[in-house]
Amino acid sequence: MGAAASEVVDAVRLEQLLARCALKDRAAFTELYRLASPRLLACLLAILRRRDLAEDALQECFVRIWRRADQFDAYRGRALGWLVSIARYHAIDLVRSGRTVVALSDQMAERIDDPVAAMRVETAESTLTDAALQRCLGELTDEQRRSVILAYSHGLSHDEIARRLASPLGTVKSWVRRGLQSLRRCMQS
Repeated sequence: MGAAASEVVDAVRLEQLLARCALKDRAAFTELYRLASPRLLACLLAILRRRDLAEDALQECFVRIWRRADQFDAYRGRALGWLVSIARYHAIDLVRSGRTVVALSDQMAERIDDPVAAMRVETAESTLTDAALQRCLGELTDEQRRSVILAYSHGLSHDEIARRLASPLGTVKSWVRRGLQSLRRCMQS
């Protein structure tokens, strides 16, 4: 199965799990946590910059997800986008309330110290080093690198990235897709 087909299967699976969570299915919640927590933790780490805070925030996010699963509407957006937005907004609330020290600026986001956390969803059993990922990120074009970081570290949707970068939506989708393809090839070599 190709990467695009795998992403579609994952998206459908997340939607199904959220629907079952809305019915208070604990097994579905456990599976949702297993599938989504690495990506949500990466988003939280990128904003909160402290693992202890990010892990606590992750637990709080999943409590919110459990309580609000019935509010997810697949017609309004993708399941992963909905999950990431809960994590992102929670992290931003923590930063604003003073429960954490610092949020990333755009420049800092481009120089993420721990990019492996953002990639663990794709390479969960991998033993890749930070240096290898930094090298591979360095091989992307500036637009691809920035788009991938905004999507996977900050959890921004393609629309949000297009607005932030003042670029056409189709172009941003291409940057993300091609950037991920290049990263996969580079990391596998």
